[in-house]
Amino acid sequence: MTRTIQQEPIWQYLSVSQQDLIKEGSFLLEIIQRNKEYRFKDYSFLVFPFAKAYEGFLKQLFLDMRFITHLQYISDHFRLGKYLSPHLVGKLKEKSIYQHIEEKANKELADELWDTWKEGRNRVFHYFPHNLRRLALEQAEEMIDRILFAMEKSYTVFKKDNVT
Repeated sequence: MTRTIQQEPIWQYLSVSQQDLIKEGSFLLEIIQRNKEYRFKDYSFLVFPFAKAYEGFLKQLFLDMRFITHLQYISDHFRLGKYLSPHLVGKLKEKSIYQHIEEKANKELADELWDTWKEGRNRVFHYFPHNLRRLALEQAEEMIDRILFAMEKSYTVFKKDNVT
């Protein structure tokens, strides 16, 4: 069974749009879990609303923590994954979100947020002809849980800094 965050303190922090994505994703997941008549070859589509909510949540959290500016937050060109990547810390220097997380919290959280981004968004939704990365239902459920866990964990760590 997939975790739920609707009764957790983080729920009030999420925007209405992020809440809607999680509610709608949960609704789709519940339908698929109950209806065993058809088996999809790829359940990546179940991860999408949660991954989208994750991106919105991270942008809001990073804005509140002053890791990004308001202009980056509203920009159509700002690429969160680039600034969250541990591989670009040296190049980005003080602009690196990964580095900010490491400094304000710890390396484990920075790695968790990056790995969840990479696995739950990039590797699920990019198409490579030589590697059709399909998710079984159980894998999609695990990825959804991982996304929600990363959101809860980062909220818990940073809310002590008056992020709410």
